[in-house]
Amino acid sequence: MTQPIVSPFQASSLSGVIGLKHGFFGRQGGVSEGHYESLNCAAQADKRSTPDTVANVAENRIRACNNLGIWPGGLVTMRQVHGNATSVITTGPNDDKTHEPREADALVTAQSGVALGLLTADCAPVLLVDENAGVIGAAHAGWRGALGGILGSVVGAMETLGAKPKNIQAVIGPAIGPGSYEVGPEFPELFK
Repeated sequence: MTQPIVSPFQASSLSGVIGLKHGFFGRQGGVSEGHYESLNCAAQADKRSTPDTVANVAENRIRACNNLGIWPGGLVTMRQVHGNATSVITTGPNDDKTHEPREADALVTAQSGVALGLLTADCAPVLLVDENAGVIGAAHAGWRGALGGILGSVVGAMETLGAKPKNIQAVIGPAIGPGSYEVGPEFPELFK
């Protein structure tokens, strides 16, 4: 039986940004079954990442968008590869090129009506906005991407659209915590 969708977690620091809708969803409220139960929003049921059906994923994406009050046709996602590539979306939601598949770990746009989406499990979702310039970004920041400079890549891409680093607000969404897994002493050395 399908569970009702749970309202997404929202960052209070972004709630006052005029025209910006955002949220971090959990797994509740979708139609997917099995291992990906229930709100699986993987890009078009990519068979490399999930055995879910295209119909289930489409319905889940519609439910998430409707919950935020955004048009599902404007949702842009990516095939995340744990790297540092940022894709700049320069076309509007009615342009077929907006929805072409892309490999990246971050998206940025200044296009009205475009919603940026990403998926995380243990990696951190990072949302960025320059309200003055009307530029938004969304990054999938796992440890490989963080070490490789994904956030610098996002800020650089936002600058190409008119954003100024001093005006960018960023929030880190829900992610795995230190109580959930352990790493050896060699791991922190990578970041020093």
